[in-house]
Amino acid sequence: MGRRGNGILLHITSLPSPYGIGDFGKEAYWFVDILAENYQSFWQILPLNQTCAVYGNSPYSSFSAYAGNTILISPDLMVEDGVLLKSDIEGHPSFSRESVDYNAVTKYKEELFRKAFEKNKDSLTEHHEFNRFCNENLYWLEDYSLFVSIKKHFNNVDWSKWPEYLRDRKDEELKEWKEKLQENILKEHFLQYIFFKQWHSLKDYCDHKGVHIIGDLPIYVNYDSADVWANPEIFKLTDEKKPVFVAGVPPDYFSSTGQLWGHPVYDWAVLKETGYLWWIKRIEHNLRFFHMFRLDHFRGFVGYWEIHAGEEFATNGHWAEAPARDFFNTIVNHFDHLPIIAEDLGVITPDVREVMELYGFPGMKVLLFAFGEDLPSNPYTPHNYTRNGVAYTGTHDNNTARGWFNNETSAEDRKRIFDYIGHEVSEDQIHWELIKLVMSSVADMVIIPMQDLLGLEEDSRTNLPASSNGNWEWRLAPERLSPAITKKLSEMTKIYGRG
Repeated sequence: MGRRGNGILLHITSLPSPYGIGDFGKEAYWFVDILAENYQSFWQILPLNQTCAVYGNSPYSSFSAYAGNTILISPDLMVEDGVLLKSDIEGHPSFSRESVDYNAVTKYKEELFRKAFEKNKDSLTEHHEFNRFCNENLYWLEDYSLFVSIKKHFNNVDWSKWPEYLRDRKDEELKEWKEKLQENILKEHFLQYIFFKQWHSLKDYCDHKGVHIIGDLPIYVNYDSADVWANPEIFKLTDEKKPVFVAGVPPDYFSSTGQLWGHPVYDWAVLKETGYLWWIKRIEHNLRFFHMFRLDHFRGFVGYWEIHAGEEFATNGHWAEAPARDFFNTIVNHFDHLPIIAEDLGVITPDVREVMELYGFPGMKVLLFAFGEDLPSNPYTPHNYTRNGVAYTGTHDNNTARGWFNNETSAEDRKRIFDYIGHEVSEDQIHWELIKLVMSSVADMVIIPMQDLLGLEEDSRTNLPASSNGNWEWRLAPERLSPAITKKLSEMTKIYGRG
Protein backbone atom coordinates (compact mmCIF):
# COMPACT_ATOMS: atom_id res chain seq x y z
CA MET A 1 0.00 0.00 0.00
CA GLY A 2 1.05 3.65 0.00
CA ARG A 3 0.76 4.21 -3.74
CA ARG A 4 -2.11 4.05 -6.20
CA GLY A 5 -2.47 0.84 -8.16
CA ASN A 6 -4.97 -1.73 -9.25
CA GLY A 7 -5.21 -5.34 -10.25
CA ILE A 8 -7.40 -8.31 -11.11
CA LEU A 9 -8.98 -11.04 -8.99
CA LEU A 10 -8.67 -14.37 -10.80
CA HIS A 11 -8.03 -17.66 -9.04
CA ILE A 12 -5.49 -20.10 -10.50
CA THR A 13 -8.22 -22.68 -11.17
CA SER A 14 -9.94 -20.18 -13.49
CA LEU A 15 -6.97 -19.76 -15.83
CA PRO A 16 -7.05 -21.27 -19.33
CA SER A 17 -5.30 -24.63 -19.69
CA PRO A 18 -5.79 -27.73 -21.86
CA TYR A 19 -5.92 -29.95 -18.76
CA GLY A 20 -9.38 -29.05 -17.43
CA ILE A 21 -8.30 -26.59 -14.72
CA GLY A 22 -6.01 -23.59 -14.47
CA ASP A 23 -2.49 -24.45 -13.36
CA PHE A 24 1.02 -23.01 -13.00
CA GLY A 25 1.87 -23.55 -16.67
CA LYS A 26 2.34 -21.22 -19.64
CA GLU A 27 -1.17 -19.72 -19.41
CA ALA A 28 -0.34 -18.40 -15.92
CA TYR A 29 2.72 -16.66 -17.38
CA TRP A 30 0.56 -15.36 -20.22
CA PHE A 31 -1.78 -13.83 -17.68
CA VAL A 32 1.09 -12.16 -15.78
CA ASP A 33 2.21 -10.66 -19.10
CA ILE A 34 -1.32 -9.35 -19.69
CA LEU A 35 -1.31 -7.72 -16.25
CA ALA A 36 2.11 -6.13 -16.71
CA GLU A 37 1.41 -4.90 -20.25
CA ASN A 38 -1.75 -3.16 -19.02
CA TYR A 39 -0.20 -1.48 -15.96
CA GLN A 40 -1.81 -3.76 -13.39
CA SER A 41 0.16 -3.91 -10.13
CA PHE A 42 -1.68 -6.73 -8.38
CA TRP A 43 -2.95 -10.24 -9.03
CA GLN A 44 -5.32 -11.43 -6.30
CA ILE A 45 -5.99 -15.15 -5.95
CA LEU A 46 -7.83 -17.43 -3.52
CA PRO A 47 -6.15 -19.86 -1.08
CA LEU A 48 -3.81 -22.40 -2.69
CA ASN A 49 -4.37 -25.06 -0.03
CA GLN A 50 -5.19 -28.65 -0.92
CA THR A 51 -8.90 -29.08 -1.77
CA CYS A 52 -11.15 -32.12 -2.07
CA ALA A 53 -14.59 -33.12 -3.33
CA VAL A 54 -15.88 -33.87 0.19
CA TYR A 55 -15.77 -30.14 0.95
CA GLY A 56 -17.14 -29.04 -2.43
CA ASN A 57 -13.65 -28.30 -3.80
CA SER A 58 -13.64 -25.09 -1.77
CA PRO A 59 -10.21 -23.46 -1.35
CA TYR A 60 -11.41 -22.44 2.12
CA SER A 61 -11.75 -26.08 3.28
CA SER A 62 -8.55 -28.08 3.31
CA PHE A 63 -6.71 -30.98 4.93
CA SER A 64 -3.82 -28.59 5.64
CA ALA A 65 -3.12 -24.92 6.27
CA TYR A 66 0.28 -25.42 4.62
CA ALA A 67 0.13 -28.02 1.84
CA GLY A 68 -0.36 -26.81 -1.71
CA ASN A 69 -3.20 -27.93 -3.95
CA THR A 70 -1.47 -30.46 -6.20
CA ILE A 71 -4.29 -30.31 -8.76
CA LEU A 72 -2.72 -26.96 -9.77
CA ILE A 73 0.54 -28.64 -10.84
CA SER A 74 1.19 -28.11 -14.56
CA PRO A 75 1.71 -31.29 -16.62
CA ASP A 76 3.66 -29.27 -19.19
CA LEU A 77 6.13 -28.04 -16.56
CA MET A 78 6.53 -31.58 -15.24
CA VAL A 79 7.68 -32.55 -18.73
CA GLU A 80 10.01 -29.52 -18.91
CA ASP A 81 11.53 -30.51 -15.55
CA GLY A 82 12.06 -34.08 -16.72
CA VAL A 83 9.78 -35.80 -14.19
CA LEU A 84 7.45 -36.91 -17.00
CA LEU A 85 7.93 -37.68 -20.68
CA LYS A 86 6.07 -35.76 -23.37
CA SER A 87 4.35 -39.01 -24.33
CA ASP A 88 2.92 -39.21 -20.78
CA ILE A 89 0.73 -36.15 -21.33
CA GLU A 90 -0.24 -36.69 -24.95
CA GLY A 91 -3.75 -37.87 -25.69
CA HIS A 92 -5.22 -36.41 -22.52
CA PRO A 93 -9.02 -36.32 -22.10
CA SER A 94 -11.05 -33.53 -23.65
CA PHE A 95 -12.05 -31.04 -20.95
CA SER A 96 -14.43 -28.09 -20.91
CA ARG A 97 -12.77 -24.71 -21.53
CA GLU A 98 -15.34 -22.81 -19.46
CA SER A 99 -15.82 -24.86 -16.28
CA VAL A 100 -13.91 -27.28 -14.09
CA ASP A 101 -15.05 -30.89 -13.78
CA TYR A 102 -13.15 -31.64 -10.56
CA ASN A 103 -13.78 -35.37 -10.61
CA ALA A 104 -12.49 -35.79 -14.16
CA VAL A 105 -9.50 -33.51 -13.61
CA THR A 106 -8.56 -35.20 -10.33
CA LYS A 107 -8.74 -38.65 -11.90
CA TYR A 108 -6.52 -37.56 -14.79
CA LYS A 109 -3.92 -35.79 -12.66
CA GLU A 110 -3.71 -38.52 -10.05
CA GLU A 111 -2.71 -40.94 -12.81
CA LEU A 112 -0.06 -38.49 -13.98
CA PHE A 113 1.23 -38.12 -10.44
CA ARG A 114 1.41 -41.91 -10.08
CA LYS A 115 3.50 -42.14 -13.25
CA ALA A 116 5.77 -39.29 -12.18
CA PHE A 117 6.41 -40.79 -8.77
CA GLU A 118 7.15 -44.25 -10.18
CA LYS A 119 9.65 -42.76 -12.62
CA ASN A 120 11.44 -40.67 -9.97
CA LYS A 121 11.09 -42.35 -6.56
CA ASP A 122 14.35 -44.29 -6.71
CA SER A 123 16.41 -41.14 -7.30
CA LEU A 124 14.84 -38.95 -4.60
CA THR A 125 17.27 -39.95 -1.83
CA GLU A 126 20.09 -38.41 -3.91
CA HIS A 127 18.04 -35.40 -5.10
CA HIS A 128 19.64 -32.42 -3.32
CA GLU A 129 16.90 -29.87 -4.09
CA PHE A 130 14.13 -32.26 -3.07
CA ASN A 131 15.84 -33.15 0.21
CA ARG A 132 16.46 -29.50 1.03
CA PHE A 133 12.76 -28.75 0.46
CA CYS A 134 11.77 -31.60 2.79
CA ASN A 135 14.14 -30.44 5.53
CA GLU A 136 13.04 -26.81 5.30
CA ASN A 137 9.35 -27.76 5.49
CA LEU A 138 9.60 -30.63 7.94
CA TYR A 139 7.59 -28.76 10.60
CA TRP A 140 4.37 -29.24 8.57
CA LEU A 141 5.24 -31.63 5.74
CA GLU A 142 5.82 -34.69 7.93
CA ASP A 143 2.49 -34.41 9.77
CA TYR A 144 0.59 -33.63 6.57
CA SER A 145 2.05 -36.53 4.58
CA LEU A 146 1.48 -39.00 7.40
CA PHE A 147 -2.05 -37.68 7.93
CA VAL A 148 -3.19 -38.07 4.31
CA SER A 149 -1.46 -41.46 4.05
CA ILE A 150 -3.29 -42.77 7.11
CA LYS A 151 -6.56 -41.34 5.78
CA LYS A 152 -6.02 -43.15 2.51
CA HIS A 153 -5.36 -46.40 4.38
CA PHE A 154 -8.63 -46.04 6.34
CA ASN A 155 -10.74 -45.14 3.27
CA ASN A 156 -10.76 -41.41 4.05
CA VAL A 157 -12.72 -41.54 7.31
CA ASP A 158 -12.00 -38.54 9.55
CA TRP A 159 -9.18 -38.91 12.05
CA SER A 160 -11.45 -39.10 15.12
CA LYS A 161 -12.56 -42.53 13.84
CA TRP A 162 -9.03 -43.91 13.54
CA PRO A 163 -7.75 -46.37 16.14
CA GLU A 164 -7.29 -44.53 19.42
CA TYR A 165 -3.49 -44.87 19.36
CA LEU A 166 -3.39 -43.05 16.01
CA ARG A 167 -6.07 -40.54 16.93
CA ASP A 168 -4.02 -39.62 20.01
CA ARG A 169 -0.65 -39.83 18.20
CA LYS A 170 1.08 -42.38 20.42
CA ASP A 171 4.81 -42.19 19.61
CA GLU A 172 5.61 -45.87 19.15
CA GLU A 173 2.60 -46.54 16.94
CA LEU A 174 3.27 -43.43 14.85
CA LYS A 175 6.80 -44.69 14.15
CA GLU A 176 5.39 -48.04 13.03
CA TRP A 177 2.90 -46.39 10.69
CA LYS A 178 5.56 -44.12 9.23
CA GLU A 179 7.46 -47.25 8.28
CA LYS A 180 4.34 -49.01 7.03
CA LEU A 181 3.26 -46.09 4.84
CA GLN A 182 6.69 -44.77 3.90
CA GLU A 183 6.18 -45.05 0.13
CA ASN A 184 2.94 -43.05 0.12
CA ILE A 185 4.51 -40.53 2.51
CA LEU A 186 7.43 -40.12 0.09
CA LYS A 187 4.98 -39.62 -2.76
CA GLU A 188 3.23 -36.82 -0.85
CA HIS A 189 6.61 -35.18 -0.17
CA PHE A 190 7.43 -35.44 -3.88
CA LEU A 191 4.14 -33.85 -5.01
CA GLN A 192 4.48 -31.00 -2.55
CA TYR A 193 8.02 -30.42 -3.79
CA ILE A 194 6.76 -30.21 -7.39
CA PHE A 195 3.92 -27.88 -6.37
CA PHE A 196 6.16 -25.44 -4.51
CA LYS A 197 8.85 -25.47 -7.19
CA GLN A 198 6.31 -24.55 -9.87
CA TRP A 199 4.64 -21.94 -7.68
CA HIS A 200 7.86 -20.17 -6.71
CA SER A 201 8.96 -20.05 -10.36
CA LEU A 202 5.68 -18.28 -11.18
CA LYS A 203 6.06 -15.93 -8.21
CA ASP A 204 9.62 -15.09 -9.33
CA TYR A 205 8.24 -14.23 -12.77
CA CYS A 206 5.69 -11.92 -11.15
CA ASP A 207 8.55 -10.22 -9.30
CA HIS A 208 10.38 -9.75 -12.61
CA LYS A 209 7.26 -8.22 -14.17
CA GLY A 210 6.41 -5.97 -11.22
CA VAL A 211 3.19 -7.78 -10.38
CA HIS A 212 2.44 -8.34 -6.69
CA ILE A 213 0.48 -11.45 -5.71
CA ILE A 214 -2.24 -11.00 -3.10
CA GLY A 215 -2.97 -14.33 -1.44
CA ASP A 216 -5.72 -15.34 0.94
CA LEU A 217 -5.28 -16.85 4.40
CA PRO A 218 -8.44 -18.49 5.81
CA ILE A 219 -8.79 -17.87 9.54
CA TYR A 220 -10.01 -21.40 10.32
CA VAL A 221 -8.85 -24.89 9.39
CA ASN A 222 -10.97 -27.99 8.87
CA TYR A 223 -11.56 -30.32 11.78
CA ASP A 224 -10.50 -33.21 9.55
CA SER A 225 -7.05 -31.78 8.88
CA ALA A 226 -3.44 -32.45 9.70
CA ASP A 227 -3.42 -29.16 11.64
CA VAL A 228 -6.07 -30.20 14.17
CA TRP A 229 -4.81 -33.78 14.40
CA ALA A 230 -1.25 -32.62 15.11
CA ASN A 231 -2.20 -29.64 17.34
CA PRO A 232 -5.41 -30.59 19.18
CA GLU A 233 -4.48 -28.54 22.24
CA ILE A 234 -4.99 -25.21 20.45
CA PHE A 235 -8.61 -25.99 19.56
CA LYS A 236 -11.69 -26.36 21.74
CA LEU A 237 -12.07 -30.15 21.66
CA THR A 238 -13.48 -32.77 24.02
CA ASP A 239 -11.36 -35.48 25.66
CA GLU A 240 -12.33 -37.68 22.69
CA LYS A 241 -10.90 -34.98 20.35
CA LYS A 242 -14.30 -33.91 19.01
CA PRO A 243 -15.21 -30.19 18.62
CA VAL A 244 -17.00 -28.54 21.53
CA PHE A 245 -17.82 -25.49 19.39
CA VAL A 246 -17.67 -24.85 15.66
CA ALA A 247 -17.28 -21.62 13.73
CA GLY A 248 -19.72 -19.66 11.61
CA VAL A 249 -21.34 -16.25 11.28
CA PRO A 250 -24.76 -14.92 12.22
CA PRO A 251 -27.21 -13.71 9.54
CA ASP A 252 -25.73 -11.04 7.26
CA TYR A 253 -25.73 -9.82 3.65
CA PHE A 254 -24.46 -13.15 2.35
CA SER A 255 -27.01 -15.38 4.14
CA SER A 256 -30.29 -14.62 5.95
CA THR A 257 -29.82 -17.65 8.23
CA GLY A 258 -26.12 -17.15 8.88
CA GLN A 259 -23.44 -19.61 7.88
CA LEU A 260 -22.50 -22.77 9.80
CA TRP A 261 -18.94 -23.41 8.63
CA GLY A 262 -18.28 -26.30 11.00
CA HIS A 263 -14.57 -25.59 11.60
CA PRO A 264 -13.34 -26.04 15.18
CA VAL A 265 -12.69 -22.76 16.98
CA TYR A 266 -9.35 -21.88 18.57
CA ASP A 267 -8.62 -22.06 22.26
CA TRP A 268 -7.11 -18.59 22.41
CA ALA A 269 -5.98 -19.01 26.01
CA VAL A 270 -3.72 -21.90 24.99
CA LEU A 271 -2.49 -20.03 21.92
CA LYS A 272 -1.58 -17.08 24.13
CA GLU A 273 0.44 -19.33 26.47
CA THR A 274 2.52 -20.51 23.49
CA GLY A 275 3.22 -16.99 22.27
CA TYR A 276 0.95 -17.70 19.29
CA LEU A 277 3.69 -19.89 17.81
CA TRP A 278 1.31 -21.80 15.53
CA TRP A 279 0.07 -18.56 13.99
CA ILE A 280 3.58 -17.13 13.65
CA LYS A 281 4.69 -20.19 11.68
CA ARG A 282 1.59 -20.01 9.51
CA ILE A 283 2.09 -16.33 8.72
CA GLU A 284 5.79 -16.92 7.97
CA HIS A 285 4.75 -19.62 5.51
CA ASN A 286 2.30 -17.29 3.76
CA LEU A 287 4.77 -14.41 3.59
CA ARG A 288 7.10 -16.68 1.64
CA PHE A 289 4.16 -17.69 -0.53
CA PHE A 290 2.69 -14.25 -1.41
CA HIS A 291 3.72 -10.61 -1.55
CA MET A 292 0.75 -9.77 0.69
CA PHE A 293 -2.37 -11.58 1.78
CA ARG A 294 -5.98 -11.05 2.73
CA LEU A 295 -6.62 -12.19 6.30
CA ASP A 296 -9.99 -13.85 5.87
CA HIS A 297 -12.76 -13.17 8.41
CA PHE A 298 -10.65 -10.56 10.22
CA ARG A 299 -13.35 -9.84 12.78
CA GLY A 300 -12.83 -13.38 14.13
CA PHE A 301 -9.52 -12.22 15.62
CA VAL A 302 -11.43 -9.71 17.76
CA GLY A 303 -14.64 -11.60 18.48
CA TYR A 304 -15.90 -14.78 16.85
CA TRP A 305 -19.24 -16.51 16.46
CA GLU A 306 -19.14 -19.97 18.02
CA ILE A 307 -21.91 -22.53 17.83
CA HIS A 308 -22.24 -25.68 19.93
CA ALA A 309 -21.18 -28.67 17.85
CA GLY A 310 -24.29 -30.53 16.69
CA GLU A 311 -26.44 -27.42 16.24
CA GLU A 312 -28.30 -27.36 12.95
CA PHE A 313 -28.29 -23.60 12.38
CA ALA A 314 -25.74 -20.81 12.82
CA THR A 315 -28.41 -18.61 14.39
CA ASN A 316 -28.03 -20.56 17.66
CA GLY A 317 -24.48 -19.34 18.25
CA HIS A 318 -22.99 -16.57 20.39
CA TRP A 319 -20.09 -14.11 20.29
CA ALA A 320 -16.87 -14.98 22.11
CA GLU A 321 -13.92 -12.67 22.67
CA ALA A 322 -10.42 -13.19 21.24
CA PRO A 323 -7.26 -11.47 22.64
CA ALA A 324 -6.90 -9.26 19.56
CA ARG A 325 -4.46 -6.67 20.88
CA ASP A 326 -2.17 -9.15 22.57
CA PHE A 327 -2.20 -11.32 19.46
CA PHE A 328 -1.48 -8.51 16.99
CA ASN A 329 1.12 -6.90 19.28
CA THR A 330 2.95 -10.24 19.27
CA ILE A 331 2.62 -10.68 15.52
CA VAL A 332 3.61 -7.11 14.62
CA ASN A 333 6.65 -7.26 16.90
CA HIS A 334 7.75 -10.55 15.35
CA PHE A 335 7.65 -9.43 11.70
CA ASP A 336 9.51 -6.48 10.19
CA HIS A 337 6.79 -6.10 7.58
CA LEU A 338 3.24 -7.39 7.79
CA PRO A 339 1.40 -6.74 4.47
CA ILE A 340 -2.12 -7.74 5.54
CA ILE A 341 -5.48 -6.79 4.04
CA ALA A 342 -8.24 -7.22 6.62
CA GLU A 343 -11.33 -8.96 5.26
CA ASP A 344 -13.78 -6.82 7.22
CA LEU A 345 -17.09 -7.68 5.55
CA GLY A 346 -20.22 -8.79 7.37
CA VAL A 347 -21.15 -7.79 10.93
CA ILE A 348 -18.39 -5.35 11.93
CA THR A 349 -18.43 -3.72 15.37
CA PRO A 350 -16.50 -0.64 16.61
CA ASP A 351 -13.91 -2.79 18.43
CA VAL A 352 -12.96 -4.42 15.11
CA ARG A 353 -12.51 -0.99 13.49
CA GLU A 354 -10.37 0.12 16.45
CA VAL A 355 -8.01 -2.83 16.00
CA MET A 356 -7.70 -2.21 12.25
CA GLU A 357 -6.92 1.46 12.79
CA LEU A 358 -4.47 0.75 15.62
CA TYR A 359 -2.32 -1.48 13.40
CA GLY A 360 -2.98 0.30 10.10
CA PHE A 361 -4.52 -2.72 8.37
CA PRO A 362 -6.42 -1.69 5.22
CA GLY A 363 -9.97 -2.97 4.95
CA MET A 364 -12.19 -3.84 1.99
CA LYS A 365 -14.71 -1.56 0.29
CA VAL A 366 -17.15 -3.49 -1.89
CA LEU A 367 -19.06 -1.22 -4.25
CA LEU A 368 -22.02 -3.57 -4.70
CA PHE A 369 -22.94 -2.91 -1.05
CA ALA A 370 -23.16 0.87 -1.55
CA PHE A 371 -26.53 1.59 -3.12
CA GLY A 372 -29.05 1.09 -0.33
CA GLU A 373 -31.15 3.80 1.31
CA ASP A 374 -28.14 4.87 3.39
CA LEU A 375 -26.05 5.67 0.30
CA PRO A 376 -24.78 9.12 1.47
CA SER A 377 -23.29 7.71 4.69
CA ASN A 378 -22.62 4.14 3.53
CA PRO A 379 -18.92 3.22 4.06
CA TYR A 380 -18.92 1.31 0.75
CA THR A 381 -19.89 4.43 -1.26
CA PRO A 382 -16.80 5.83 -3.03
CA HIS A 383 -17.00 9.35 -1.59
CA ASN A 384 -16.58 7.78 1.88
CA TYR A 385 -13.44 5.78 1.03
CA THR A 386 -10.07 6.47 2.63
CA ARG A 387 -6.66 6.01 1.02
CA ASN A 388 -5.71 3.07 3.23
CA GLY A 389 -8.24 0.64 1.81
CA VAL A 390 -8.85 -1.81 -1.02
CA ALA A 391 -11.81 -1.01 -3.26
CA TYR A 392 -13.59 -3.81 -5.11
CA THR A 393 -16.55 -3.87 -7.45
CA GLY A 394 -17.29 -7.28 -5.86
CA THR A 395 -15.52 -10.30 -4.40
CA HIS A 396 -15.49 -14.04 -5.16
CA ASP A 397 -18.52 -14.38 -2.85
CA ASN A 398 -20.61 -11.77 -4.66
CA ASN A 399 -22.66 -12.03 -7.78
CA THR A 400 -20.98 -10.55 -10.84
CA ALA A 401 -21.59 -6.81 -11.25
CA ARG A 402 -23.87 -7.40 -14.22
CA GLY A 403 -25.63 -10.32 -12.52
CA TRP A 404 -26.18 -8.17 -9.43
CA PHE A 405 -27.55 -5.27 -11.51
CA ASN A 406 -29.94 -7.51 -13.42
CA ASN A 407 -31.12 -9.76 -10.60
CA GLU A 408 -30.50 -8.22 -7.18
CA THR A 409 -31.27 -4.51 -7.50
CA SER A 410 -34.70 -2.95 -7.04
CA ALA A 411 -36.08 -0.03 -9.04
CA GLU A 412 -35.12 2.24 -6.12
CA ASP A 413 -31.57 0.82 -6.07
CA ARG A 414 -31.21 1.48 -9.79
CA LYS A 415 -32.40 5.06 -9.43
CA ARG A 416 -29.77 5.62 -6.74
CA ILE A 417 -27.11 4.02 -8.97
CA PHE A 418 -28.06 6.25 -11.91
CA ASP A 419 -28.25 9.36 -9.73
CA TYR A 420 -24.82 8.62 -8.28
CA ILE A 421 -23.25 8.00 -11.69
CA GLY A 422 -25.06 10.98 -13.20
CA HIS A 423 -26.96 9.24 -15.98
CA GLU A 424 -28.81 6.04 -16.79
CA VAL A 425 -26.75 3.02 -17.75
CA SER A 426 -27.60 -0.12 -19.73
CA GLU A 427 -26.84 -3.60 -18.43
CA ASP A 428 -24.05 -4.07 -20.96
CA GLN A 429 -22.23 -0.97 -19.66
CA ILE A 430 -22.91 -1.12 -15.92
CA HIS A 431 -19.68 -3.01 -15.17
CA TRP A 432 -17.53 -0.28 -16.75
CA GLU A 433 -19.34 2.45 -14.82
CA LEU A 434 -18.77 0.59 -11.55
CA ILE A 435 -15.11 -0.02 -12.42
CA LYS A 436 -14.75 3.70 -13.15
CA LEU A 437 -16.22 4.57 -9.74
CA VAL A 438 -13.71 2.49 -7.78
CA MET A 439 -10.76 3.44 -9.98
CA SER A 440 -11.48 7.16 -9.63
CA SER A 441 -11.81 6.86 -5.84
CA VAL A 442 -9.15 7.86 -3.32
CA ALA A 443 -8.49 4.22 -2.31
CA ASP A 444 -4.85 3.31 -2.90
CA MET A 445 -5.67 -0.16 -4.19
CA VAL A 446 -8.44 -1.32 -6.52
CA ILE A 447 -9.17 -4.96 -7.38
CA ILE A 448 -11.56 -5.98 -10.16
CA PRO A 449 -12.84 -9.56 -10.44
CA MET A 450 -12.16 -10.88 -13.94
CA GLN A 451 -15.88 -11.57 -14.46
CA ASP A 452 -16.63 -7.88 -13.84
CA LEU A 453 -13.92 -6.77 -16.25
CA LEU A 454 -15.56 -8.98 -18.88
CA GLY A 455 -19.11 -7.87 -18.00
CA LEU A 456 -20.35 -11.43 -17.45
CA GLU A 457 -23.74 -12.52 -16.11
CA GLU A 458 -24.43 -14.32 -12.83
CA ASP A 459 -23.93 -17.78 -14.32
CA SER A 460 -20.22 -16.92 -14.28
CA ARG A 461 -19.95 -16.12 -10.57
CA THR A 462 -17.24 -17.93 -8.59
CA ASN A 463 -19.12 -18.86 -5.43
CA LEU A 464 -22.58 -18.68 -3.90
CA PRO A 465 -22.12 -18.68 -0.09
CA ALA A 466 -24.11 -21.24 1.91
CA SER A 467 -24.54 -23.39 -1.22
CA SER A 468 -22.64 -26.59 -1.98
CA ASN A 469 -23.03 -27.17 -5.72
CA GLY A 470 -21.48 -25.53 -8.78
CA ASN A 471 -18.96 -23.35 -6.95
CA TRP A 472 -15.30 -22.71 -7.85
CA GLU A 473 -15.88 -24.00 -11.40
CA TRP A 474 -15.79 -20.90 -13.62
CA ARG A 475 -12.91 -20.62 -16.11
CA LEU A 476 -11.61 -17.87 -18.36
CA ALA A 477 -11.71 -18.62 -22.08
CA PRO A 478 -8.73 -16.55 -23.31
CA GLU A 479 -10.50 -15.04 -26.33
CA ARG A 480 -12.93 -13.33 -23.94
CA LEU A 481 -10.10 -11.10 -22.77
CA SER A 482 -10.12 -9.17 -26.02
CA PRO A 483 -7.73 -6.36 -27.06
CA ALA A 484 -10.62 -3.89 -26.77
CA ILE A 485 -11.14 -4.84 -23.11
CA THR A 486 -7.46 -4.74 -22.16
CA LYS A 487 -7.04 -1.40 -24.01
CA LYS A 488 -9.91 0.12 -22.03
CA LEU A 489 -8.51 -1.28 -18.76
CA SER A 490 -5.08 0.14 -19.59
CA GLU A 491 -6.46 3.58 -20.46
CA MET A 492 -8.57 3.80 -17.30
CA THR A 493 -5.63 2.68 -15.19
CA LYS A 494 -3.49 5.53 -16.55
CA ILE A 495 -6.24 8.17 -16.44
CA TYR A 496 -6.82 7.56 -12.73
CA GLY A 497 -3.15 7.55 -11.81
CA ARG A 498 -2.88 3.84 -11.11
CA GLY A 499 -0.31 2.91 -13.75
